[in-house]
Amino acid sequence: MSDAERQRRHAIRLRAADLFKHRTPTAEIARRLRVSPRAVQRWHRSWKQGGTGALASTGPPARPRLDTDDQQRLEAELAKGPTSHGWDDQRCTLARIRQVICTHFDVGYTLPGVWYLLRRMGWSFQQPAHRSTERDDAAIQVWKKDVWPAVNRPRRPATPGSSSRTKPGTS
Repeated sequence: MSDAERQRRHAIRLRAADLFKHRTPTAEIARRLRVSPRAVQRWHRSWKQGGTGALASTGPPARPRLDTDDQQRLEAELAKGPTSHGWDDQRCTLARIRQVICTHFDVGYTLPGVWYLLRRMGWSFQQPAHRSTERDDAAIQVWKKDVWPAVNRPRRPATPGSSSRTKPGTS
């Protein structure tokens, strides 16, 4: 969350505090400030316990565990490939990336946390195309051209009334 966004949200909570002083109903405050009634209830509880100062933002819930320099170092490590980290194949899974992060940066991540980190770094999910060594592309093309159209007949007629089936009772 940027500083500007944090200040905007703080201003909304301060407006809510003014409305609390005037005993404005929760639903009305939520409607005016375009927030949920539950948020207004939380703010009201904090306001009653600590006044306007209790509505101050405490910042984001958690900062990223790897800073920009660490993320660049992680990208360099991942660019080396899985075999450089001791794996026999070229699969780059979230669990393996988590292990690399733990080994090189001494930071623990959950699997969803690794996925969020990779997305923030601009990575995307890539599914490898598995091809059989016995694959016969010519046979596949023949099957697609000749066999599949015969098997995959349309379920409904193209136009109304062109059905080859007879209606019940009209044999």
